[in-house]
Amino acid sequence: MSTAATTAPVIEDASVDHTADIAAITRVIANAQQAFNTNDPNLMAADFAANASAGNAVGMVLRGAEAVRAASEAGLAGFLKDQFVRYDITDITFPRPDMALVHKVARETTATGELLDQDPAMVALYVLLKENGRWWTIARHNTPIPRAS
Repeated sequence: MSTAATTAPVIEDASVDHTADIAAITRVIANAQQAFNTNDPNLMAADFAANASAGNAVGMVLRGAEAVRAASEAGLAGFLKDQFVRYDITDITFPRPDMALVHKVARETTATGELLDQDPAMVALYVLLKENGRWWTIARHNTPIPRAS
């Protein structure tokens, strides 16, 4: 193994126009927001690959779309039932033409969408892959943002 210093590469795809991809990925995040706000565990899991990995906001690591659905069913019927959220995408990058890294932030809202949080309460990283012309979440990790004291 060489100990010579190397410069880290920039890994980003510029081989195709990603305009349609960005629109499709935005719909994936919008589906998650709608699922949360309507307590719909099936929609919450609809864009996850069967073998996806997801870390949720309470620290559970879930394996597969069905596990995401089951955890969402419990959470959305329980402690999240009367919670509402707005998700904002803060960054989308494409390391490869069929791979996207997406960051979103979440803010609590009223049922009518009025912001209660001025600062984000959570940040999430999604890893999506394009398979047969459709974007699938293969990994997601939520991280709560501590509130300033």
